[in-house]
Amino acid sequence: MRGVLRADSLWVETFTGLRMVQFERLLKVVRERGGDGPRSGRPWCLPLAERVLLVAVYYRTNLAMRQLAPLFGVSPATVCRVIRRLRPLLALEPRARAVDATDRLWIVDGTWVPVRDRRIGASSRNYRFSANVEGHHRR
Repeated sequence: MRGVLRADSLWVETFTGLRMVQFERLLKVVRERGGDGPRSGRPWCLPLAERVLLVAVYYRTNLAMRQLAPLFGVSPATVCRVIRRLRPLLALEPRARAVDATDRLWIVDGTWVPVRDRRIGASSRNYRFSANVEGHHRR
């Protein structure tokens, strides 16, 4: 089964917001960091450029894996494997040690943070009280 999205300039620019030159630089970095992976085992069903496009589209559009699968002509399990394999390689600066991230707390806009104060929290399905953290942008 052949998917719709391919790593050409129309799809790259439309679905990632990157110009083709930027995407090619990203592809080069992923390749240098071992994105093609070891040559043992089952080969990938998508070329590296389309795997990088898949991960970039996943991050940019927030589509579910089952929605991305038909766009690339692969199974949802393949989408999951591609994302898990390439996610760390697309980071701007890969972490040398996992310990570095433990001293930081990252809260994404729209995250439900557990709270003890029931006056500011809302009950969720698991009976924990949480507050929705949203960024306020000033103009």
